[in-house]
Amino acid sequence: MDVFSRTFLPAAAETGLATQTVSRHMPVFRRCVGSGDATILVTRCSRPDHPIGGDYLMLLTHRRLVVTRQTRVLHRLRLHLNTELRELSNVTWSPDPRSHSLELAATAIDGVRERFLIRTHHPKQVWQLDALLNHAFRTRLRTPAERLVATIGQPPAGARTAVLRPATVR
Repeated sequence: MDVFSRTFLPAAAETGLATQTVSRHMPVFRRCVGSGDATILVTRCSRPDHPIGGDYLMLLTHRRLVVTRQTRVLHRLRLHLNTELRELSNVTWSPDPRSHSLELAATAIDGVRERFLIRTHHPKQVWQLDALLNHAFRTRLRTPAERLVATIGQPPAGARTAVLRPATVR
């Protein structure tokens, strides 16, 4: 059993997804995600700007964000978003424990701003989602050079050393 299979089912069970839903979306996710990529989150979501669009299922791994859409009438599966995390820009999320939800927004590589609303059953789950997203988007995407705050004894990388020369008097 590969890493994706070992981590996908427990992540789906943690959010309370039905086995039938998970097995229906699994072939689409399998085509998008590599076998060595571990699942961080699998959850239902909706789009606040398209309330009638259908049901969405979000998969977040250490490398990719994949969102599938199931139409309401014919229950057809469509791939809505499939992108690497490093290709997303301006990723923001706002947890709202009063309404048991979290809104995630990101700009895809094609310039389209995507917004997803994730509802939870308990306010504590909102903060767990917040921690997962923080881990996925803030701590994992930074390069080691960006984490370096200061080095003692060396000038900053962008700083130029000043050379003092006597001024010429004319």
